[in-house]
Amino acid sequence: MAISTTYDEASRVDHGAQLRKAVVAATIGTTIEWYDFFLYGTAAGLIFGKLYFPNSDPLTATLAAFGTYFVGFVGRPIGAAIFGHYGDRIGRKATLIATLLTMGIATFLIAFVPTYESIGLWGAVILTVLRMVQGIGVGGEWGGSVLMSMEWGESHRKGLMASFPQLGVPIGLLLSTAMIRLMTGVLSPEAFDTWGWRVPFLLSFVLVLIGLYVRLRVLESPEFREVKQADAVVKRPFIEVLKEHPMEILTSAFVRMAEQAPFYIFITFVLTYGTTILQIERNELLNYTLVAAAVGFISVPLFGYVSDRIGRRLMYGIGIVCTALFAFPYFGLLNTKVAGLVLVAIVVSLIFHDMQYGPQAALIAESFGTNVRYSGAGMGYQLASVVAGGPAPLIAAAILSSTKSSTGISWYIMGCCVVSLAALALMPRRQHEDQQQASEGQAADFSRT
Repeated sequence: MAISTTYDEASRVDHGAQLRKAVVAATIGTTIEWYDFFLYGTAAGLIFGKLYFPNSDPLTATLAAFGTYFVGFVGRPIGAAIFGHYGDRIGRKATLIATLLTMGIATFLIAFVPTYESIGLWGAVILTVLRMVQGIGVGGEWGGSVLMSMEWGESHRKGLMASFPQLGVPIGLLLSTAMIRLMTGVLSPEAFDTWGWRVPFLLSFVLVLIGLYVRLRVLESPEFREVKQADAVVKRPFIEVLKEHPMEILTSAFVRMAEQAPFYIFITFVLTYGTTILQIERNELLNYTLVAAAVGFISVPLFGYVSDRIGRRLMYGIGIVCTALFAFPYFGLLNTKVAGLVLVAIVVSLIFHDMQYGPQAALIAESFGTNVRYSGAGMGYQLASVVAGGPAPLIAAAILSSTKSSTGISWYIMGCCVVSLAALALMPRRQHEDQQQASEGQAADFSRT
């Protein structure tokens, strides 16, 4: 009996150590991926228009820059399909190393892309190709990172465990914004426009080396190992999930409309709107974004944890409603140009985003079985990039260009929220019912007391 107890205790210690490694590796990996991805978005909003499309008026040049930005979102479902196949076939760990290298190399090379002044439109072409590779890398990253963390976690804490890789978004946003802010602070505008913007892209190489070191030390997830031991690995997981779970994929994509489309308006388009329309200093806007990203360190896991208590769908639905109700007040606060109110607008907008983003990973991943989960969750999640995240800055810029007002953009945000509420209602339920998750978590907590 004593031997058995000792063995069980050792097993729990080993599992706990591996869980911590998996969470750290997943979070660091997603941080690097999102640092790279957001870095491009910030540069597109501030500098790429005039460097790669200098013959256009400022707003048209920004639209063109956001066009190259959109290409990355097109690449994300492609990456989800490619890496999802291998993630369900050979495992989460090896696939995640490949996604990290794909994203890191593409971002590093962006630092060397010549401008229009040097090679004409070929600069924009090369930039677009590298942006596509970025999208493919991040498209394969999310599913594996979330699953590596969630599948190592206990059943009553999967919402919390799956929310930790989601921290890559605020941390990546914080790091990328901080690097741009640092360069604009220490360099003259001319130096930043000439070479300073390239430095943050170069530094991504260092982050990739750190990420590789951490990920190589993590074991494969226990749930995927069970699938392999049971010889239940699907030969063509991507085809299988398209045939067996089309509704889950579609609802996973459209449930993100209220989260992703407003998010890229809140962090990317706001830089263009604030600097060109409101004439707010770009460093001031970058500072506000830094504060909002820092708040996400708390809000993302907090709402993931709350979803374990009250249910994913309820928590997610609250976030959708709050985002819809804030669509008009958001621009109302921005348009005052008062520093404190602009800060409130940006911070609160990302808190409402985090109400959805915290529980989102578990909500989507639990819609699919373990043997097709990488492919299914990744595809559903990344399809939203094409219909929501990618077009959002373009649509917002086009509305602003044609109406000269933010009113249409607020209506666009509210429309996205209506679509998400419908998708949430139609989302098929599997074995993990929201109320069951909450009651199981409470029962497990009680049993330990």
